[in-house]
Amino acid sequence: MEKTQTVKIQYTDFLETYTAHIQKNGDGWIGWIPEVPEVNCEEQTREKLLKTLKNQLHEILVVEWEAWCEQFEEDVNAGRLDPLFDKALEDLRAGRCKDL
Repeated sequence: MEKTQTVKIQYTDFLETYTAHIQKNGDGWIGWIPEVPEVNCEEQTREKLLKTLKNQLHEILVVEWEAWCEQFEEDVNAGRLDPLFDKALEDLRAGRCKDL
């Protein structure tokens, strides 16, 4: 197995850059993204590997985003964020906030 290379993958939907680790493995290539452990694959060429890594990254991030949105909606509907809202409103009325 050859030395591991790192490749930056720009994910513009979330304005993030991820670091893919890729490595020649016999006749093919393996790759993974440590920040998102679910993203890993093996392909025959370097180019195909990078494309597959980008596709897997997109799929995982979309699933995570949708789960976050669903959880947020549940928290709002259940009133779990009400104490934060009340505290923020109290701080605003007391003049403890500043414009950004």
